Formats: sequence, structure tokens, C-alpha cells
Amino acid sequence: MASESPTSAQDWPGRYHHIDQVLDNPGPRTDPAFLAGDGVKQFLRNEAKILVIGAGGLGCEILANLALTGFKDIHVIDMDTIDISNLNRQFLFRQKDVGHPKATVAAEFIMNRVPGVKVTPYFGKIQDKDDDYYMQFNLVICGLDSVEARRWMNATLVNLVDPENPESLKPMIDGGTEGFKGQARVILPTISSCYECSLDMLNKPTAFPICTIANTPRLPEHCIEWASVLEWPRVHGDKKMDTDDPDHIGWLYKVAAARAAEFKIEGVTWSLTQGVVKNIIPAIASTNAIIAAACCNEAFKIATSSAAYLNNYFMLIGTDGVYSYTFEHEKRDDCPVCGGEALEMTMSSETTVEQLIEILVEKQDIQIKKPSLSTPTKQIYLQAPPQLEKATRPNLEKKVSELVPSGGEVTVTATTLPFSLSLRISYSP
Repeated sequence: MASESPTSAQDWPGRYHHIDQVLDNPGPRTDPAFLAGDGVKQFLRNEAKILVIGAGGLGCEILANLALTGFKDIHVIDMDTIDISNLNRQFLFRQKDVGHPKATVAAEFIMNRVPGVKVTPYFGKIQDKDDDYYMQFNLVICGLDSVEARRWMNATLVNLVDPENPESLKPMIDGGTEGFKGQARVILPTISSCYECSLDMLNKPTAFPICTIANTPRLPEHCIEWASVLEWPRVHGDKKMDTDDPDHIGWLYKVAAARAAEFKIEGVTWSLTQGVVKNIIPAIASTNAIIAAACCNEAFKIATSSAAYLNNYFMLIGTDGVYSYTFEHEKRDDCPVCGGEALEMTMSSETTVEQLIEILVEKQDIQIKKPSLSTPTKQIYLQAPPQLEKATRPNLEKKVSELVPSGGEVTVTATTLPFSLSLRISYSP
């Protein structure tokens, strides 16, 4: 008789021995709802369904940890394919996998290595799925490198919550790394602080003034920005730059290095060129491993009630040692996702609609790209479709005070976010 394949083999005796030590006996920090014994093990291994978003540096670690912890029904979503540069830290992939979807390859790898675990991949965007899809999961773990994707997922899970249906509350565990720093957090939609509540904690993206990069560059980054923002369209016209194309990066590097030499600026390198145009943050494998472990630890605690889960923020600072701390981030009453109140905004009566849009893009606790503005009675400015954009474009030069009375509300929307923001406008003397 042929031997069983790794994916069809049954669990071997003692496979979960160490985990069973936690699940068979209550401990000093056990949740009052914890029912030690076979019931909780049955739920973890045969009933719990978990969604992992992202199969990159964090996602690979998260998938492996979940499978080895006892979760057996795992789904993973990722829209990227494997690049040769991923192989140094995304350990589920090999050179033969380059060009293939991350989600698919990661799922196959886990199922081959961990018998009895089913990993269902989806190669695409989180926005492709509807509410019914997300309702099937017990919890969601995000291992993303995109603020926009996190905001979308956070808002989607908050919108799912129905007070009459406890099953509609899907805890979200969010992990993120930046070099030697990282964070893990637990979000209970509508109950705890959500991702949108803490936007003001994010580092603002670096932006260089056009006049500086065009006329008086002082840093190597200025030369690279000049090459990508000004020289590329001048030389290549409408041809879109592909930041994953080595030939395009090579052209930028060559042009930026020549400009740097002209202004006696040192420091333009290939890796810096990539970092500036792709906004690359160094990825450290050990940081990914620590944060993924923290996320999966929280998933295990939530799924089993075997210990109190995080309330609600954990940070790791590994730049000068190994330092971590936890704190509770509080909900914002004026959060556009989980709060119920309009955001108060005071501006000069001379502020134009165009200036208001710039404020909404730049303001740390809002950060909405390409916002559209309206009131209950009029459309102030709409980014799309083109016909409405053209029709409302003249309003950009008008003062907000001409269109909205003091105390009036403006609704802000964006195609990238599944929620609207209410602003209550007042004017300074």
C-alpha cells in the first residue's frame, strides 16, 4: 500500500502536547469563559476559521505560526507575485516560485509541510470580496504593508457589526514592521479603538518641495526625486514608470547620480534610488518573526479564551536593544469609522475649496487621498466621474464660506475608502 502523502497524513501522537498543556488546564490569567478540555481543542482545530491578509514578510511567518499552533482552516489573500528580492525573508518561497502568486505558493507550502491543515488562497485584492465572504471568519489577521488596505479592512469589519448578532463582530489583529521597530494590536470593531482612530500615530510620508528638487538640491534624495518626478516625464512623456523594472530604476539611478555630481552631492546609490521611488522601508526578518508571533499569540488567546488578550497595543523598539511596551489606545468620538460625531474643523473664512482639499490630504488624523466634498443640498467638488469633476471644478477657487454656512456639515468621501467623513465647519474671525 502506498504511504500517505504529507498533506493527507493524520496528526501524529503528541503533536499538540505543549499546546494541550495550556488548553487542558485553566491558569491564573484564564478568561472566565474558558472551558478547558476537549471542547476548546475541538473548536480550535476543527471549527475556527481564520483569515490572513498578506503573504509577504509578516504573512509567511503568520501562516506558519497559525498552522503549527493548531488552526486548521486558514484562508489567505494577497495580490502580489513573488519577486527575487522577497526570498531573503519570505521563507515559504523558493527561486522556482518567482513570478507566481504569493498566496497560492504560500498555501501549498504550508499544506505540504503541516499535515491536516487546509489553507485556501485568493490571489487578488481584499476589495474583491463582499461582506458575506468576511462574515464566515472568526477573526482576521492583517500582515500588510499598506495603510490604505488596513483602513479599508478596518472599516469593512466595523461596518459588518450588527448589535443584534454577536457573531458579526470579527476581531482584527494588525501587525506591522518598520526596520527594527514593530507593532501588534487587537481591534474589536465598534468596541475598542479602531485603526482609523490612531492615524495620527503614523509617520507622515516624506515629501520634498518641488522648488527645492528642481533648483537647489541639497540631499541625494532630492536628486532622485528630481529624476523621477521631473526628468522621467520630460524624457519619456506619457510612458508610465515601473518601479519594479530594473531598467527603469537603473535609468533613474544614472540620471540622479549625474545630477548629484553636478551639485557635488554624495550618497546616491541603487538601493537609495529604490527606497525613494518605491518608499521602501528596510525589512528585518527577526522583527517580522517577533511581530508575527505576537499576532498569532493574540489569535490563539481570542480563539480559545485561555488567557486575556491584548488591550490593545503592543510596540517593539529594537533599534537600541529589545524594548517593548503596551498601552491602551482610546477611541475617538469623532472617528469617521467607529465614532458617531462629526469632526470639528475651524478655518479662515478666506479658505478656498482647493485649500480645504489640501488640508484633508495632509492632516495627520484624516489623510484622505483625492477627497470629494458635498453637503446635503449641493455637490462641492467630485473627483469622479470626469463629467462631474469638470462640472464642479469651478468651485475649487471659491471660498468654503460661500458654499457652507458656519456650523454646516460637509461630507467627505474617497473611492479608496468604504466610509465617509463628516466635517462640521466653523470660521475664525
